[in-house]
Amino acid sequence: MSAIRRIDVTLKDHDYAVHVGSGARLLLPAVLRELGVGRVALVSALPQRELPDPGVPFTVVPVTDGEQHKTLASVETYCRAFVEAGLTRADAVVACGGGTTTDTVGLAAALYHRGIKVVHLPTTLLAQVDASVGGKTAVNLPEGKNLVGAYWQPSAVLCDTDFLDTLPRRELLSGYGEIARCAFIGAGDLRGLDLTDQIVASVTLKASVVARDERDRGPRHILNYGHTLGHAIERATDYAWRHGEAVAVGTVFAGLLAGRLGRIDRNRVAEHREIVESFGLPTWLPSGVPAATLVELMRRDKKGQDTDAGLTFVLDGPRGVELVPGVDERLATSVLADLPTGAAPASD
Repeated sequence: MSAIRRIDVTLKDHDYAVHVGSGARLLLPAVLRELGVGRVALVSALPQRELPDPGVPFTVVPVTDGEQHKTLASVETYCRAFVEAGLTRADAVVACGGGTTTDTVGLAAALYHRGIKVVHLPTTLLAQVDASVGGKTAVNLPEGKNLVGAYWQPSAVLCDTDFLDTLPRRELLSGYGEIARCAFIGAGDLRGLDLTDQIVASVTLKASVVARDERDRGPRHILNYGHTLGHAIERATDYAWRHGEAVAVGTVFAGLLAGRLGRIDRNRVAEHREIVESFGLPTWLPSGVPAATLVELMRRDKKGQDTDAGLTFVLDGPRGVELVPGVDERLATSVLADLPTGAAPASD
């Protein structure tokens, strides 16, 4: 096992470590021993032969990853499987999968017996740089993304970079969408780093933000950079566009909108597109989706406050990135019209 990097997430009532590197999954037995766990439910879409031995009695709960399975029905299925496995509040759930598995299983862990320990083994780049860290768990409704959820911090996160070796190109792109937007929220330009260093930098930034604002009362809003339009694109395309791809377009849009509002200069606007393009990410809107549809979906975004007062975005500006309410819908529609349209990135 090569050197594994550790990032500590320090919260008021709960601390945990994120381990990043080749072979990080092999730390699972030691982590569970330290937690004093008697048995676990190992929830994953992977075949059992590819799952790490947790070192304690375990039950494998099979899942299907993907946004279409990120539902309350899936949460109920997992919780019933936990009952069948005999899990008590002294036990734990291990979520091994992508971002949708992390979110959905995390919510199930938060609700089962009013909360049991969860350890995340994220297997995609998106999950490693974002979804597995920070304690946000949620599922989708037909009306929008992540509308039902809870804050439930993991007890540990093991980001084994070996999982990334066989990821399809579009899965890697989805993770790069989150890495690209980090340039505008405090991580700096990560393009010159190798992938492990990009993951560590992204997680380190997120850990510092979450430590200051665990429950989105202020500074944590910056982590939603590019996500207001991004979530709308996902929903409007019935998730044919991946999360990170949509966030990449949302990041370009955030730069254009901030420029139109006079919050940033022309060079900073251009930097948004340059960084997103350098990762091979899309900078265009999905074809066939009316701007009015995207505006309506953005109006439902969970960051929105008084919907009669306009839209709410996280935008760059002279004081740095901050939450900006009251953006006129006509202006947002005009900025959307400045973006070209096209198909989703091609699959492998």
